[in-house]
Amino acid sequence: MKPGNILVVPALLLAIIGLSSCAPAPKSDALTQISTIDALLNGVYDGVMSLGELKEYGDFGIGTFEGLDGEMVFYDGVFYQVKADGVAYVPADSVTAPFAAVTFFDTDKEVPLAAGTSYVTLQTFLDGILPTDNIFYAVEITGTFSYVQTRSVPAQQKPYPPLAAVTANQSVFEFTNVAGTIVGFISPPYVDGINVPGFHLHFLTADKQAGGHVLDLQISEATAAIDYISEFNLTLPGPDSDFYDLDLTPDLSDDLEQVEK
Repeated sequence: MKPGNILVVPALLLAIIGLSSCAPAPKSDALTQISTIDALLNGVYDGVMSLGELKEYGDFGIGTFEGLDGEMVFYDGVFYQVKADGVAYVPADSVTAPFAAVTFFDTDKEVPLAAGTSYVTLQTFLDGILPTDNIFYAVEITGTFSYVQTRSVPAQQKPYPPLAAVTANQSVFEFTNVAGTIVGFISPPYVDGINVPGFHLHFLTADKQAGGHVLDLQISEATAAIDYISEFNLTLPGPDSDFYDLDLTPDLSDDLEQVEK
């Protein structure tokens, strides 16, 4: 399926969103997103763009795969697909994504993280050093972790269930004294329904053999690199997608909280 039309948004967002009748032109300092988080919560798991096409818009990011087949970690220009068995595979460029957010990572700020930092204290610390809540940030945390808890989900078949029903039966993985990299984004609160407000992080072990969506962590020794992003491009599924028939007016924040935690 080829990329569809670009979302028309309120004036508040026009300053950071490139609008076009086709897929946005690649820019090194932009965040490019495929579909919306509320579409994913509603069970729209058909692919919108191939991984080969996504590579034109970044070398770093997160998302999922056709049919919700695992968690995406896009790191250093390589896609990793952490499936429900916990193993990180390298998928073909022809594989498609129903939801993804990617950018060309460029460090604007780098900070050491204290030993013993938990997921909660990590969020508090990073929120305290960022210049504003109103732009996007790509976050890369590399080092060793005394504990990381992740999850993944199995591939789904049509008719697709909503995401909250899928994650109720998710596979959970626990890592202790592990080296690796956390990849993800901090998104502003006003993108509720479009992306995940706040922190959305995925993990990849240093040997690139395992990972998943981060549920919890504790740092032994690590450094956070942060990329400030002030442009956001959104490509929506095309007219042959289930997206066109969705009612996107309900507030799904409770479902999102369940899925993320």
